[in-house]
Amino acid sequence: MSEVYQPSYLGDFPIAADAPAVARLGFIRKTYTHLAGAVGAFVLLEAILFRLGVAEEFALSMTGGWQWLLVLGAFMVVSWIANRWARSDTSVGLQYIGLGIYVVAEGLIFLPLLYIAAHFAGKDVIPTAGLLTLLIFCGLTAVVFTTKKDFSFLLPALWIAGLAVFGLVIAGLVFGFSLGIFFTVAMIAVAGGWILYDTSQVLHHYRVGQHVAASLALFSSLALLFWYILQLLMSLSSRD
Repeated sequence: MSEVYQPSYLGDFPIAADAPAVARLGFIRKTYTHLAGAVGAFVLLEAILFRLGVAEEFALSMTGGWQWLLVLGAFMVVSWIANRWARSDTSVGLQYIGLGIYVVAEGLIFLPLLYIAAHFAGKDVIPTAGLLTLLIFCGLTAVVFTTKKDFSFLLPALWIAGLAVFGLVIAGLVFGFSLGIFFTVAMIAVAGGWILYDTSQVLHHYRVGQHVAASLALFSSLALLFWYILQLLMSLSSRD
């Protein structure tokens, strides 16, 4: 009987695209299982914070537009970290810590927006935003998995878009103008671009042992999409 090879560290794992079919499918399954777990943890955390009354206090303390910078900053930082992890020998344990910290951070960042949506935009806005986010995410995921296209070429444009958004948000805060609904729609498109990029990374660039880091990157893109879809629905509901 041949000896089973046991990698001693992540650098010993093959790229998922080059791994045997069983290992590749196992990596993809673990990645999306962890993504589902991160989403479930996020929903549970929000429910607990709402039940404890933390959401209202947080909303009152973050009524300004600077929360936009927080969510965008957190997203860009975690994307950079996840990208580094995808090409390093970071331990799985450290990846779990990063995923947990990021879920908690997103939970806190989303609190003011969810509180405002729940109390002023109608009871159906949040579940509708969640459903639309899931449908778009699944659609974009299907595009990558069916075409097997590598969307790595999107990365420079996505980072440039992120920097431009930072500039627009800061200008809006300084000069007091609203970015408007067209900005929100544009950001939904940018979030879709990140989902295409991160999903193609799962197929083509992550190592088999990096399912936690891959799920973290996907969760960050999913959270960004949900943020702006919720913003869009809130804007539309306020016009009714």
